[in-house]
Amino acid sequence: MKPEEIKLSDWIRILFGQVPPEFYIELIIRAFLIYALLMICMRLMGNRMSGQISRIDMAAMVALASAIGVPMLSPTNGMLPAFIIAFIVVAISRIIAKLSFRNQHFEEITQDDIDVLVEESVMQPEIMKRTRISRERLFAQLRSEKIAHLGKVKRVYLEAGGTFSLVENEEPKPGLMVLPEWDEDFIHDKLQETDIIICRNCGEKKPDNAPADKSTKCPHCGDSDWTKAFTEK
Repeated sequence: MKPEEIKLSDWIRILFGQVPPEFYIELIIRAFLIYALLMICMRLMGNRMSGQISRIDMAAMVALASAIGVPMLSPTNGMLPAFIIAFIVVAISRIIAKLSFRNQHFEEITQDDIDVLVEESVMQPEIMKRTRISRERLFAQLRSEKIAHLGKVKRVYLEAGGTFSLVENEEPKPGLMVLPEWDEDFIHDKLQETDIIICRNCGEKKPDNAPADKSTKCPHCGDSDWTKAFTEK
């Protein structure tokens, strides 16, 4: 289209484009075929497409969206390429699913594995760094589960799909506070400070025979910032 043909007052072109009226009838047929294609593909790819989306499912969904977008709106593109691409995407997805079922190592390579972010009320900084999960992201997740300090947490798993799984301690103990320090009134109402000294970076308890000064490094993460543990009132 030539630049001089583009006019902001040309509402007919803006709303309807430059296709013949018959194309809108064809558009109904294209939309129906694309919708049917998507439903068939999702059915063939299994129930996981309607549940938690994995990396493989996300890649398949993006590939399908890219394949169907152009032929749905462009009158110059046929529908057959979209069906061929969809067939290839579904075939690859089903092959990966079968291989993952038979081979756990292959499943870990293609869909990742579970990581432990908190173990026995202590954060795992190296794992959090590798998985790019910040302290605040973890604390926000714990607060959403009504957890105020790490002493109530036995395990926090980062699932392969990116979700968090929490296992609470049967007998809570004093631990690192996950509430924002500026919310003093709420902290005072819900928690009480103890005499137990823990690492502010990971929540590990300070060794009993360690010097009282702050130069002592945490045996778990190597940090030297210490604070007092909290427990619920």
